[in-house]
Amino acid sequence: MAARPTWQGHLRLSLVTCPVALYTATSPGGDVHFNMLHKKTHNRIRMIPTDPDLGPVERADIVKGYELSKDHYVVITQEEIDEVRLESTRTIDIERFVDAADIDRLYWDNPYYLVPDGKLALDAFSVIRDAMGHTDKIALGRVVMHTRERLLALEPRDNGIICWSLRTKEEVRKPQSYFDDIPDRKADPQMIAIAEKIIDQLEGPFDPSEFNDRYEDALRKLIKSKETGGGRKVTVEEPQDTNVVDLMEALRKSLGKGAGSARKPAAKAKPAHKAPARKKAG
Repeated sequence: MAARPTWQGHLRLSLVTCPVALYTATSPGGDVHFNMLHKKTHNRIRMIPTDPDLGPVERADIVKGYELSKDHYVVITQEEIDEVRLESTRTIDIERFVDAADIDRLYWDNPYYLVPDGKLALDAFSVIRDAMGHTDKIALGRVVMHTRERLLALEPRDNGIICWSLRTKEEVRKPQSYFDDIPDRKADPQMIAIAEKIIDQLEGPFDPSEFNDRYEDALRKLIKSKETGGGRKVTVEEPQDTNVVDLMEALRKSLGKGAGSARKPAAKAKPAHKAPARKKAG
């Protein structure tokens, strides 16, 4: 396995324990990165810490401060931060089993792959994985990574286990703060019926290979063109807002267009893993 584990330790279900390794399941989005250069020399720009009164300062003279109010800080030293760090127990303790639908989608964060760490771990790992699969539940456990404690949701997949870090209650904003100002007005039933037909026409299987980052693709083409001495502008066509007066006409036109552009069902293949149903936000 080429990738380096994000975390190594043990997985424990009551008295059953096995060594495991945790790997990040995704790659960072947006792999086209730019550096800041001087427009004439094309030398790379260095960021120099600067005090508004003293000018450039050494990094050794910089401390961390928490802003209590505007321009009012409490200074915290690195030693003080180290003292409150949680000691990693190096163990994912499964504490509870819940229905996947009970976890609001807003709380699901980053995915990881959990695998047995070594051949001796395989038997115990398989027992925990298969027992979880038979319950059709999501396991919850805690882990300390990068000095922070995180709640994990674990579910078996294929021969391994998928782990999702879960956001805390403080990290999730209440939807009421944004949705309460939307008037409680029902749409025209006739328009809804047409929109439902459009949805039916566009229904199809989820194929992640069909959804690439078109902006990243355009940037790569631009970079390649500039490298060979060319150059072109990258333009993005913005959709027009639909006027209320034209809404019914737009729906009818969409219905006719959708009939010709609906996705054809994909060829039969091995069924993909069905993700657990997750409760809608709200």
